[in-house]
Amino acid sequence: MPTADPNLERRNCIPILYTRGTHYEVGYDVGRTFSGLIQSYLRVAEALPSYLEAYSTPEGRNGYDDTLKCLRSNFPQYIRELEGTADGAQVPFHKLFLLHMDDIILNAGQKQRATQPTGCSTICINQHGQELLGHTEDALASTLNHFYFVSAHIIADKPQGKWQVQEEKFTSLCYAGHLPGYTMNYNHHGLVFSVNTVSAKHLRTGKTPRHFIARALLGAENFVQAQQILRDSGCGAGDGCSINMTFLNQDGNRMFHNAEIGPAVGNASESDLNILTISPGECFYHTNSYLRLTIEEVNEMMTASSATRLCTFSKYKTPTNEEDLKNMLSDCTDCTHRVFRGQKEDFVQTICVGIFNLTEKTWSLYADSPADNEPIAILPIQLRKCR
Repeated sequence: MPTADPNLERRNCIPILYTRGTHYEVGYDVGRTFSGLIQSYLRVAEALPSYLEAYSTPEGRNGYDDTLKCLRSNFPQYIRELEGTADGAQVPFHKLFLLHMDDIILNAGQKQRATQPTGCSTICINQHGQELLGHTEDALASTLNHFYFVSAHIIADKPQGKWQVQEEKFTSLCYAGHLPGYTMNYNHHGLVFSVNTVSAKHLRTGKTPRHFIARALLGAENFVQAQQILRDSGCGAGDGCSINMTFLNQDGNRMFHNAEIGPAVGNASESDLNILTISPGECFYHTNSYLRLTIEEVNEMMTASSATRLCTFSKYKTPTNEEDLKNMLSDCTDCTHRVFRGQKEDFVQTICVGIFNLTEKTWSLYADSPADNEPIAILPIQLRKCR
């Protein structure tokens, strides 16, 4: 069987798919269109063999079944979407679902979790006339060149899932074979958000994996709904992440919000959640460790990298414009934990950088360092028209 070329250089290419239909139809279109990338990624994804090993144990399989049962009950439409992707790409559903369970399956199967310094950096600038959200999308090196845009309009025949959503319209950067949501995104209600992975120690099966919480967030119409989705009352998150977000259509002054989400604690049926608001005149940084929630973390290399990148940002003067933002997201001054990770030997790579200009309503994507390169694409942020 052919494998992905390990020597393939960073490509200046980000494909995009425009699709409309039901959840299954949109998922199928994604799988069919990007089948080559999805099949290639499943061959080279470093984490998948350990996920499959955990899945093969009785404990791991029980955890898989409990989590899938939970999602079929609360978010059946997103399971259908993922089934469509698997069918369209002609790959096994369980392999894609394991990627969405992530380290939850390793905890369930009592397997050792990875300790690479994976993760992303996000900067929010909230200055008058300079309202910006910048994000480095960092992942294991196998993810390089295995991503694409999905711009989808989903209309169901009736309200779907626990939040009763009937229509969704969004654009999302997606890892190959993954549901939209868990990177950087916007929806037609004006929600713009990016995600930072964190590594909580105690993960939960039978709860909502962070990938599905982020997918559900693409349907949020306002900040109140966004909080409801993140809290996930009645179930709660099975793992954790950080969400950086704002709503373009909000009344009053621009506000950014950072939500730190932790796994549901003990017998709790909702996520552990802390939300910080970034007001006008302020800026905010987040990497890949908890800054406010008191949650035990296990990936020491990730937390060390996170602390170093935050320290790197603190050495800059307070950023006030897009040039400042591009320079900070391109920083390579720390040889061990660079902000922009683009050395060929790096086990973790910055696969792309995104900058949302909320004043101009644009999303610029860079396939390489933004301080030294032009964006490969500048997408308009298209909002829902008032009826």
